[in-house]
Amino acid sequence: MRKTLAWFSFSLSLAIGLPNLPALASNPLQEIYPVKGSATCCQPNSLGFDEQLWGKIDQSGDKEALLASIDNSLRYMQTPEAIATYQQYPVPGINHNRVLRSLVRFKELVQIAKSPKELQAAVQQEFAFYQSVGKDDRGTVFFTAYYEPIYAASRVPTSEYRYPLYRQPPDFNNWPKPHPSREQLEGKDGLLGAKSPLHGLELVWLRDRLEAFLVQIQGSAQLTLTDGTKTTVGYIGGTDYPYTSVGKELAKDGKLKLDGLTLPVLIDYFTKNPAELSNYVPRNQRFVFFQETNGAPAMGSINVPVTAERSIATDKSLMPPGALALIHTKVPFPTKDGQMVARTVSRYVLDQDTGSAIKTPGRVDYFMGTGKQAGDRAGVMGFNGQLYYLLLKQ
Repeated sequence: MRKTLAWFSFSLSLAIGLPNLPALASNPLQEIYPVKGSATCCQPNSLGFDEQLWGKIDQSGDKEALLASIDNSLRYMQTPEAIATYQQYPVPGINHNRVLRSLVRFKELVQIAKSPKELQAAVQQEFAFYQSVGKDDRGTVFFTAYYEPIYAASRVPTSEYRYPLYRQPPDFNNWPKPHPSREQLEGKDGLLGAKSPLHGLELVWLRDRLEAFLVQIQGSAQLTLTDGTKTTVGYIGGTDYPYTSVGKELAKDGKLKLDGLTLPVLIDYFTKNPAELSNYVPRNQRFVFFQETNGAPAMGSINVPVTAERSIATDKSLMPPGALALIHTKVPFPTKDGQMVARTVSRYVLDQDTGSAIKTPGRVDYFMGTGKQAGDRAGVMGFNGQLYYLLLKQ
């Protein structure tokens, strides 16, 4: 059963939709060697210099999180699914055995390295770099981010908790196509209730329609129930419609400007104009079903947990699942006064998820983590950069 946190991309993909990208190249990855002066990266000396692993005086490192994420990929690589997938993988030189050996060796290097510079030097010495062809002749990749929200919920409907998340119907695989639209399933205002064909499949109820919609977009959430207990829900299936960007629809109608349209801007608009939810939410006809996951961590499309700032989502028809990757882009960081500042980072990540808004070699979604701060950061991330996959030299 597929349980993917990034079934839809969050942040800017939610707000503005997928940027226009050229037709897919015949080979999504090209082998390069990151030497000084290489044209493949504008800052070759910083490529692979991952300061976050060791942290700073005011910030702890996350080496253990990266090691845990590597272990998750190693667990995936032992599955029959991974073996079968790599038998079909089209990029020459990238195969199951090489990806597996690369993960094992990289884990060893992370464990023995004493500094970012030492790890960078070892990686550049032992690994070949395969760069995504991106969306142009410079290998440019557009990076957004997603996260796992935390919301209040109730197991029963009340005057306060009115907007349900639904289980997948037992006969869903036999539903004729086209599937019912979102409006047919939940009503224009999200309150179809007993008249909904999904009545009786309610899993929990949320207080706010936008929250319920964002959980569908996000594909996962942590929930604090009215009795004080906590639980989690995760994606289990969805109707057969393409994703439609609500933010892009608002821009098309002249309600918001596309330039600078981020998730916080979108939330602010609907907070000030709640009646507009009934006009715009139904335009995204795709509807998502959930299962209760009882506190389990958010899962990626390869059925392993995703790790904050160490997991990415890519187009799995193109990119190697579970593989070690390196991103070079800007990431938002909170300041002491509550603002966000974008800093250029070079970060080792594992490719463990996918999303219907994440298509072509020119797109990556970066998992920011859980909770409000992660959401604040994810909501404003939208930067160009480069994506590399790291494989031991042959």
